[in-house]
Amino acid sequence: GTESSSSKSVISITQLPQSTQSTQSSTHITHKFFIGSDPTLLIGITIMVRYLSLAIASLVASSNASNLRSPVIFQNVARNLSYEFIAGYGPDSSVTDHNAIDLDQKIIEAQVAKLTESSFDLAKKVYMEGGHSKSYAKLTITNGVSADCGDKTLVSGIDNSGVEVVGKVYKSSTSPASEVWVQYQTNDVQASYVGCQVGALAATGDHKTSGCFQPTGTLTGCGADIAYTHDNLLDTANGRTIRGFSTAVESKMLTCAKCPYDDAGYFNKYYGDAAYADKWITAALDGTKTGFTSGRGDADFSTYTLKGRGEAVKKGTAYMAVFMYVIREFEDALDDCTNSCIGCNDDPVHAWDEGVAFYSGSLELQDGLSSGKLLHQLADKRCKNFNTCADEANTMSNVNKQLLQLFNVGQGQLQAGLCDDARETTAKVVDLMYVPMIQGTQRYAYKVQNLSGGEKEKAEGAVFAAAVLPRVFAEDEAAAQTIYDSMKVGASATDHKKVKKAFESVYSALGIKCSDVGGLMDDGTSDYYKGAEPCSDGVSGGGVAGIIIGSVAGGVALVSVGYIFYMRSRERDGNPIFKAAGAERPV
Repeated sequence: GTESSSSKSVISITQLPQSTQSTQSSTHITHKFFIGSDPTLLIGITIMVRYLSLAIASLVASSNASNLRSPVIFQNVARNLSYEFIAGYGPDSSVTDHNAIDLDQKIIEAQVAKLTESSFDLAKKVYMEGGHSKSYAKLTITNGVSADCGDKTLVSGIDNSGVEVVGKVYKSSTSPASEVWVQYQTNDVQASYVGCQVGALAATGDHKTSGCFQPTGTLTGCGADIAYTHDNLLDTANGRTIRGFSTAVESKMLTCAKCPYDDAGYFNKYYGDAAYADKWITAALDGTKTGFTSGRGDADFSTYTLKGRGEAVKKGTAYMAVFMYVIREFEDALDDCTNSCIGCNDDPVHAWDEGVAFYSGSLELQDGLSSGKLLHQLADKRCKNFNTCADEANTMSNVNKQLLQLFNVGQGQLQAGLCDDARETTAKVVDLMYVPMIQGTQRYAYKVQNLSGGEKEKAEGAVFAAAVLPRVFAEDEAAAQTIYDSMKVGASATDHKKVKKAFESVYSALGIKCSDVGGLMDDGTSDYYKGAEPCSDGVSGGGVAGIIIGSVAGGVALVSVGYIFYMRSRERDGNPIFKAAGAERPV
């Protein structure tokens, strides 16, 4: 990014080192150039540099997947836009709070792993109420004044550590007149993004209150000083939950201004319920039937023990609820994109960054080599099973390699106002996101039929199928029925061959190839299981490379050539754009 001042602007080119941790921003290598304060010139050079970086990154990445762990980013030191990477992706906005949703997933998994009804109740509480994302305090006013300010007004008080805590007024139109609700401000360091994490964590014992408002104190910034009381454990809530990802599908993906979105429509039609993921997860937590309105895809979890129900819960939260909301963020970015407008697409870029954060999660750290809990980790796990990893060490899937390229390209397209190109990129992103679900379904179909898979494996296969069946149904209803009959909860028999064939019949319609899915490997022989070999691609299209080359070439042609000539003309006039750092004019 760029920023103008009365005398100079700074473009900083920063490269993340190969070895990164969540707090290693001090190790960045920075190169600075000082340029004149012509806003049009600044925007043009910013976009030129972005496209050049994408071109270079795509070429390097195609030859060496490990280089995707240290992509080139462009930062503005003057504005301190130094955002930590998310599994190799460099966001252009602050999304640490969004990235932390996987910490809720981690607690849910820990509770269901205890295999007790009481631990399932705690998992349900975290699923419904959250604890790590969009934390806010409910402060009870004690001095009789009114909260004379609206949403997003910055206010401050003192936290339990005795230091200032800042937040913004939250839901002022719905909070009681005797209360003021304050959403805690987050910072850009993932390891310490917010100091107050309570919500449902008070029940599990995982809460942190050092950064919460003191039990009694004064709030300033909202009209007259407000004296308040506050119980950290009872009066702290969260505005973002995994359950909310599902219950929001109706309003944010089906009935919103530019809705319905295709994928939400597929799932709504198949299950007959917009909140299909919530129905699945709640039924698994409670040990009851899903009762989908359409009658399709139903599951009766009363037939499972806690072990099978636990698999349906923890995979349902990540691969059904979070999965669809990732798509929602990318679609939202497209809705807000303004064509051919450079420098006016901050909101869509932020939505795009949110989508990547929800896909990856904070536990992946900056390089993506750690073990996360969401979709990024699933893709990396399945590539080892299907011989579709991008590196010899089997640490990064081809799916994540391609998605990282597309995430970066999509971000650049939005910044440049190339909205139609960004839509094409988004379509490819969504197509690839289904691949690990297909791999998971086939893997557990084989395990159940041929490797004596029990309730755990049957439950895993059922939830993977549930996460992709509506997409198959949209292309071929008979193929979807074949898969469901073998993979459903309570299936009388599982036929891997039929499941595999049904999926392969729709690969082309789903926008994927046989090589994307691969074949199921036998770890004992380092060869494919008999009957689980990959199918043949035949003739394939341009895929990711075509999207990258088309967008980058267009951006470079339209932007960089013009600015190269402009820079040369400035040099001939004795007023070069780029000057040595020590030569800038003193203020």
